[in-house]
Amino acid sequence: MYKRFYGLQKNPFEITPDPSFLFPTKKHNEALAAMYYGVRRRKGFVVMTGEVGTGKTLLVRCLLQILSQANVAYAYIFNPRLTPIEFLQYIAGDFRLPIAGKSKSEFLLTLSSYVISRHQKGLTTVLVVDEAHHLSTEVLEEIRLLTNLETAQAKLLQILLVGQPELDEKLDCADLRQLKQRVALRADLSTLDLNETCDYIHRRLRLAGHPNPVQLFPMETVLEVYQQSRGLPRLINTVCENALIHGYARQLPSISPEIIEGISTDFRLKVEHPSRAERVMEDERSAEVELAARTLLHLYEHLRRERDSRGDLRMAVGAGARKHEPYI
Repeated sequence: MYKRFYGLQKNPFEITPDPSFLFPTKKHNEALAAMYYGVRRRKGFVVMTGEVGTGKTLLVRCLLQILSQANVAYAYIFNPRLTPIEFLQYIAGDFRLPIAGKSKSEFLLTLSSYVISRHQKGLTTVLVVDEAHHLSTEVLEEIRLLTNLETAQAKLLQILLVGQPELDEKLDCADLRQLKQRVALRADLSTLDLNETCDYIHRRLRLAGHPNPVQLFPMETVLEVYQQSRGLPRLINTVCENALIHGYARQLPSISPEIIEGISTDFRLKVEHPSRAERVMEDERSAEVELAARTLLHLYEHLRRERDSRGDLRMAVGAGARKHEPYI
């Protein structure tokens, strides 16, 4: 809709993870290098974490694109809310192994034979789990057991777990300490700073065919985008995409900070309510405070009554003593 007006050959701010639009920050390069090295050197276990919208899935797509050119077979799980047996079925199905009517032990035997056969041919096999913070403890334990497929020199199945910071919290649990100890490489993605946000926006516009990105998104507009998106690439894409639509509707040659601010308000980017878990914790804390206050009040009432009863007793004793004093 706006491409012809702004001289673009394609949409520069699609939120789909297109590897051709990868913006290689230092952190993204380090993460991609760690994943690639872990797979090619058969390190066994690699973990990459990052906040929502930092570009984890895009990096995974870039890695898979590279690996597919090197004859690396991979199973890619993007929805890990599965039971242990469903998880194994999914892996086998993605590797195009027969799964009909097989038990868990048969799945494991089939998968082992497949991985060993590829290893004997000098080929690499990879399991990639996106959104891995949703994995249950039981499935994570199954993954740990899959890493037992190894020779004296190398792991036969390379496993890459990708998820939000909650994945790190899961791996820190005592029940998963054996799995945590097997992680060979880790990578973490962070948000973009202001300079990276500027380069990110202008690079995408150049890749989409715009001759002068600085004119279309001047620095004051980029600053507003950064403040509203907090440097999250996914939000940057959403805001800039809508900014181009608004600019086209008004026939504007460049995008102003006011447009960005209005889009942020429409998308409620600064509105955040506590999660259900946080609300439950807050309710529990409130209940604990209320209980503590009630207990203190009861203790105060008890001590006050005890003090009053002791005062009454002293008054009675004093009165009795005066009544029996001898007359002089």
